[in-house]
Amino acid sequence: MSKPRTSQGNPASVDELVTRADALLARLEQWLPVPAAPVDWDASIALRWRRKAAAQGVLEPILQVHRIDLRDLHGIDEQKQRVERNTCQFVDGHPANNVLLTGARGTGKSSLIKALLNKYAPRGLRLIEVEKRDLTDLPDIVELIHARKERYILYCDDLSFEADEPGYKALKVVLDGSVAAASENCLIYATSNRRHLMPEFMSENLEYQHVGEEIHPGETSEEKVSLSERFGLWVSFYPFDQDEYLEIVHVWLAHFKVPGSKSAEVEHAALQWALARGSRSGRVAWQFARDWAGRTRLARRK
Repeated sequence: MSKPRTSQGNPASVDELVTRADALLARLEQWLPVPAAPVDWDASIALRWRRKAAAQGVLEPILQVHRIDLRDLHGIDEQKQRVERNTCQFVDGHPANNVLLTGARGTGKSSLIKALLNKYAPRGLRLIEVEKRDLTDLPDIVELIHARKERYILYCDDLSFEADEPGYKALKVVLDGSVAAASENCLIYATSNRRHLMPEFMSENLEYQHVGEEIHPGETSEEKVSLSERFGLWVSFYPFDQDEYLEIVHVWLAHFKVPGSKSAEVEHAALQWALARGSRSGRVAWQFARDWAGRTRLARRK
């Protein structure tokens, strides 16, 4: 085997070989994953899992946490009671369930989780927000927190899957409590507009079978139900009727210290706002209240 040579054709010296090896290693290091920075666990009560390009995923503190109070959520008293009881069990170290919150948009699913975080953070509750595309990293996240003393909610907002998405199987693994993912100090709280987290098609009805007087779903439907069934607690949210919607409008207008919030003029404007949005929900009520409060204060300055 011939010895390495320089560009002039002369045999390369040891120093030249070392220099060339260092240059090659420097180029290779650009393709290696960047080591994850240490997690600042005390910076916030909420963190977000982030994965950037080829870098390892990291937990980043959320410095501006939404400071919503449970008392600000109206029209969902039963839902609040059920989810808060489960959260209290979890924080106190008792058995508790993963939670799936489903139903109409804007009815307080996400707000309820944020409000519970704010209430129970002094007792050690923490939240980690995980986007759907990063669910395959759930075992890595659990590995990072399993030795921590705090209690963690792994929060997946607006969750839904199409067929064969990798995050679907990863979530099933964690919910089942496999050897790689089981942890006593974390639960999964997910919100979704779909009860079974996956789209349902008319063709699937053809798979149903009649056995005597009973109806049995086909394999496709069973598979879709199987994921949501892994959540121990299901909590459903429903659209508000007109009276419930107006009650929430009054609460938020009082929050913004708007006088005359129960006048016929305000209620008419609130109903027109909801009609234009095509929805009577807590979110729509809050948006109307912000708009009305802003307009009222602006008019006072003129």
